[in-house]
Amino acid sequence: MRGEGGGQDFCGDDPAVADMTGDALAGHELILRLHAVSYAAPDIRLFEFRAEDGAPLPAFAPGAHIDIHLPGNMVRQYSLACPAGDGLAYRVGIKRENGGRGGSRYLFDQARVGDLFRIGGPRNHFPLERTKAHSILIAGGIGVTPIRCMAEQLAAQGLPFELHYAVATRASTAFLSALQGFAPSLHLHVDDERGAVLDIPAIVATAPSDSHFYCCGPAPMLDAFVKATAHLAPERVHLEYFSAPALAPAEGGFTVVLARSGKEFYVAQDQTILQTLREAGMTTTSSCEQGVCGACETRVIEGEPDHRDMLLTAEERAANETMMICCSGSRTARLVLDL
Repeated sequence: MRGEGGGQDFCGDDPAVADMTGDALAGHELILRLHAVSYAAPDIRLFEFRAEDGAPLPAFAPGAHIDIHLPGNMVRQYSLACPAGDGLAYRVGIKRENGGRGGSRYLFDQARVGDLFRIGGPRNHFPLERTKAHSILIAGGIGVTPIRCMAEQLAAQGLPFELHYAVATRASTAFLSALQGFAPSLHLHVDDERGAVLDIPAIVATAPSDSHFYCCGPAPMLDAFVKATAHLAPERVHLEYFSAPALAPAEGGFTVVLARSGKEFYVAQDQTILQTLREAGMTTTSSCEQGVCGACETRVIEGEPDHRDMLLTAEERAANETMMICCSGSRTARLVLDL
């Protein structure tokens, strides 16, 4: 769900910038060379991309991510690590996921330094809010990638924060030497040393009353975070998903009208709007196809969407001004979109 000043995105394995909407950099396409790969922790690598001509890359803020286009029409989103001081590189922390959709396995096993990649972004639905309030940063595993950037910015601005970083084992801790510079604001939680997972309800309960809360990590951590912060004002709660939680597919059985051309398409049961338009031969903006990246966000002109994304706030859903056509359906028999 997006906050007042930005929003939510997702991090980890599984932002063609020409395929993006809703961002200042939409329409920009970058062809970048894989410049270096370095070790961060077991099964975690830092991949660095630079322009072929060495030109500076578009700037980004903490919480941003890029799309990496891979063979086989794979597009994967990865959170950007803290920017290099010279502004010449994008670096992403990637965890190898043997049971994932194949993006991390390709990058670990087949990508080589010197290879060229089509890169989209950066886009940011998980920004650090412009507030002097206390910030509580919670990261799990590779989710520390954007959270570390937030900590660096807060530290540079002299603003108060706490960083709670949870890992399964001490050996699996990424960026530990850099993170130790945030002491005493850093709280490292190692599951196998504590004999329990991070106590997120306790962190929320003891935080200063004006705190903003940020979380990026695996699904169980995010579930605990959502429950622990459910009583708080939505604009104070910010989170990123690795991937969308399992949801029942949006039902079809409605007509979608493309306002710009006047074309109409029937979306059958067990199909999405995106699938229907693709089968009709239309080129349609998309990326994650899970309702977490925002690339397919489309303006709604008429009708009531059945929202199934993980990006829009409750207020944005109620307004029904936009929807994610990769996963959301319609509660009305007819849906008119700005396409």
